[in-house]
Amino acid sequence: MFEVVKDLIGEHATLEQQLADPGVHADQRRATRLNKRYAELTPIIAAYRAWERTGEDAAAARELAAEDPDFAAEAKSLEREREELTERLRLLLVPRDPSDDKNVILEVKAGEGGEESALFAGDLLRMYLRYAERQGWKTELLDANESDLGGYKDVSVSVKLKGGAPPPGPGQGVWARLKYEGGVHRVQRVPATESQGRIHTSAAGVLVLPEAEDVDEVEIGPNDLRIDVYRSSGPGGQSVNTTDSAVRITHLPTGIVVSCQNEKSQLQNREQAMRILRARLLAEAQEEAEKEAADARRSQVRTVDRSERIRTYNYPENRISDHRVGFKAYNLDQVLDGELDAVIQACVDADAAAKLADAG
Repeated sequence: MFEVVKDLIGEHATLEQQLADPGVHADQRRATRLNKRYAELTPIIAAYRAWERTGEDAAAARELAAEDPDFAAEAKSLEREREELTERLRLLLVPRDPSDDKNVILEVKAGEGGEESALFAGDLLRMYLRYAERQGWKTELLDANESDLGGYKDVSVSVKLKGGAPPPGPGQGVWARLKYEGGVHRVQRVPATESQGRIHTSAAGVLVLPEAEDVDEVEIGPNDLRIDVYRSSGPGGQSVNTTDSAVRITHLPTGIVVSCQNEKSQLQNREQAMRILRARLLAEAQEEAEKEAADARRSQVRTVDRSERIRTYNYPENRISDHRVGFKAYNLDQVLDGELDAVIQACVDADAAAKLADAG
């Protein structure tokens, strides 16, 4: 049933030998790559060995039960355990997203609803920052354009593992958890700007990009960029900087434009803008590759269409609904405080089920 695992066992053993060689660790990039693959394979090998061992034990228990009925219950228990291990192994063998362990750049933009949408964008940002804190991740504000009432017209943050943290387990990386957040988020509530207590609906958009870890992941030619500098501005457009420190970078081949004004120096803003640009170019390249692959699986959970309305936050009912997978819960206050795991796990489970169905 799991013939493919035999090849993985050989690869796992080879990786173990390589990682035991001190010379391998002289090349940090290679060592990191080997460690990552080793960590991916280890739970598969462990589950397979447990599956084999349980099968042998169940067969022995059935033989003994023919002579001694007391072994019948043990045989049934082992058979149930083997069924559970079979399902676990099938899930572990589902092809992984190669970006699962990457850090991300997350952007939140106000949409329909004016000032109320900007306030909601701020609520979403705080939700993600608190979720990252619960996960033990590190966040860094890259750029922010605040609204007059303290919300955000648009804001970009990087979310990453803390330095020195062990490699995440399968499906526990930053991108693996946050990639399902991309899309349009709708809010239903009485806005702070509403004097008559009427419920309004507005929306904010979330874009999640895997961050390009190595410069060579994205090729940018020396003549591909147009870089403009200008003065930073704050809420309402008032100047907050008397020097031209804000940076706007245009990637000429694609027309992608990235602006950063959050830092005080032009150099820092340029570095932040380049990080965002690389992430956008990497995401575009990955999406193009998926479109061109004739047998590419079209995800039922996360689509390339960024306009997809994925979730509703209903404040009067304290309800959160994810429209892609039918998830619904009445703990919106806790979700907004960063307790996102149940919502995200519903998307993870639906995605895994779709991949298993495609694999037959």
